[in-house]
Amino acid sequence: MLSPAASPFLRHIERCNNVTLPAGRLPLLHRNDRIGLIDPACLDWLTNPAMAGLVNVTNEAIILPEGQNLREISSLLVQQGHCVPFREWFDVRSPEGDIIGQIDRALIPIFGVEASGVHMNGLVKKESGLHLWVARRSPHKRLDPGKLDHLVAGGMSSGLTPDETLAKEAEEEAAIPATLIQQAHHASTLHYAMTRPEGLRRDRLYCYDLVLPDSFVPRANDGEVESFRLTPIDEVFERVRDSDDFKFNVNLVLTDLFLRLGMFDKQDALVLADILHAKG
Repeated sequence: MLSPAASPFLRHIERCNNVTLPAGRLPLLHRNDRIGLIDPACLDWLTNPAMAGLVNVTNEAIILPEGQNLREISSLLVQQGHCVPFREWFDVRSPEGDIIGQIDRALIPIFGVEASGVHMNGLVKKESGLHLWVARRSPHKRLDPGKLDHLVAGGMSSGLTPDETLAKEAEEEAAIPATLIQQAHHASTLHYAMTRPEGLRRDRLYCYDLVLPDSFVPRANDGEVESFRLTPIDEVFERVRDSDDFKFNVNLVLTDLFLRLGMFDKQDALVLADILHAKG
């Protein structure tokens, strides 16, 4: 049982785990492995004659004969106007982690395949206490415009490892040099499954911590961030507790950070950690 002081954090975990799979979706199978979950409303797209030979549709499942077909399927669905492409390819993996093929990022929630991303807590130790760099997302972002975000966060594009993704996003989003980002360490991995307006999100988040020098000031390079603010960690804690100002999954990574920093009492920490790391 969580205390009233900690229970508000539970809503963020529950929000990111708001679906019980398969949730009426049909499995997308490759060599008998389930690699995705597809909304039955999309079956007409996949039974279109243009898809002949690329995917097989039955009453029980959608079968992908060859992983390389995912690229052509993505391109056809974009051409047919079924989605607005990101023009960014993400790897689709087997349950064992082997790369099967690539899919346009826009189709990830439609096909319900697992996607990976990185989130980094940019921390600064000051005499007045620990601070965290908080970004505000551009109002022009397709997803969650204007929400508060991490200093560095982004999806893991095809061919990149988590560390490589972190270095790429750090340079693009906050102008963090390679020599500095190499000091970041992987602190945790979180999973969740949730339904959103864009579809089913099954995400794996690689969470990093980096202690930055007090002299460092981030600079947005790619237009995805409107501004940065160095914020006392206690203020961040209160904002996560009392509001939904942060992008939905950022709340999970921050709650995980608060746990590592010992910001909950012992019993609340045990309960929250168990729930947070058991989901997905």
